[in-house]
Amino acid sequence: MTNKALGMVEYQTVSAGITATDLMIKTANVEIMQSSVVCPGKYITLISGELSAIAASIDAAKVQLGDKLTDSFVLGSPHPDIFPAIYGGAPVEEAKALGVLETFSAPAIITAADTAAKTSDVSLIELRIARGMCGKSYMLLTGDVAAVSAAIEAAKVKVGEDGLLLDSTVIPNPDKSLWASIL
Repeated sequence: MTNKALGMVEYQTVSAGITATDLMIKTANVEIMQSSVVCPGKYITLISGELSAIAASIDAAKVQLGDKLTDSFVLGSPHPDIFPAIYGGAPVEEAKALGVLETFSAPAIITAADTAAKTSDVSLIELRIARGMCGKSYMLLTGDVAAVSAAIEAAKVKVGEDGLLLDSTVIPNPDKSLWASIL
């Protein structure tokens, strides 16, 4: 799946989100990775497929239902760590420094994670996409302190451009009991 493009939409309402999802899958050959209600009553859909299909699907949804769109993205070649991190199953061989970044939208966290993973030698641990977060999202990553710091700074710039950055931190040497609770 890692050679596939990704796209995501987040809508203000459930009805707009479901309508957009139907439109996206009817527009082009895309696979739904996630399509669900998230707090506080928003709707997100994450799709994968060929870049041209993803772009056509997202564009169709934006044109038809743009007035209810909160955020969206199209990634032509997402970092391979994105996929296991979305499912919360990214293996961590060595826990080092911990980076945490929070966003106001679900699409913003995936673009932030892609930017972070492509910036420096870090490992994505988890992407929590809006579930149990009142529509907010966060990512966890690890690596050397300098790499984690660079990755978090690049991600902050990426999501900060759209005003979707909520907060971030870099913990140089997390306690082992913290790691145990995260991993």
